[in-house]
Amino acid sequence: MSPSSSTSRAIVRFANLTLGYNRHPAVHHLHGEIAAGSLLAIVGPNGAGKSTLLKGISGELRPLQGSLELLGVQRRQIAYLTQQLTLDSSFPMVVHDFVAMGLWHEIGAFGSVHRALRRRIDAAIDLVGLHGLESRPIGALSGGQLQRAHFARVVLQDAPLVLLDEPYGAIDAASVRDLAALVRHWHDEGRTVIAVLHDLEHVRQEYPETLLLAREIIARGDSASVLSDENLLRARQIAEGGGDEAHAAICHANQESG
Repeated sequence: MSPSSSTSRAIVRFANLTLGYNRHPAVHHLHGEIAAGSLLAIVGPNGAGKSTLLKGISGELRPLQGSLELLGVQRRQIAYLTQQLTLDSSFPMVVHDFVAMGLWHEIGAFGSVHRALRRRIDAAIDLVGLHGLESRPIGALSGGQLQRAHFARVVLQDAPLVLLDEPYGAIDAASVRDLAALVRHWHDEGRTVIAVLHDLEHVRQEYPETLLLAREIIARGDSASVLSDENLLRARQIAEGGGDEAHAAICHANQESG
């Protein structure tokens, strides 16, 4: 992908956005936009709605209220790495085939993998440090190796917008270091990377911009300023306080529109 011609152009815009499940809001009344080429961390307490926001951007969730727009990018051009799931160790798939699934949007379910595509698959596997493990069953991989394979699939998608949900959970330090370097490389190429993260020190070191969420936006801007003790305390207090007022507002609005 060519570098972004302008980092000021918005790629995601939300207005009065509320997202949730079964009409119960998880995040509410979000306003703002994300510029193309951003390297943005989303942080906040447990239950703050971080993963919910990524699901909204990816299209998995439709707004309960408000709007979420993608500008200059289609949803099929989003690479979305969800939280790592435990795989059955007997699952009959080797690393090469698992990584090749990153080409699904390009070749479909029944498309053939010709020589040029095989070279791309091999290059992605090499890039994430899994060379020599192409024929290893994915159930035999360590947590760090499996996450490297997930990242290799993202590499193959060649997407302008990359969503990462807790990409470094329960993996070794070497894998975190190598995969963080890959994220920096994507950003240098002009891709937009939005990552949900818990390690605030990692965010301070790697992410120039942070959105602090606690069902609503607490702060947004340069990471050093956003991750102040005052902001973090406020986010924790709001998250622990529940969302009854927001829920009541959504229910009232649904009754009025019904």
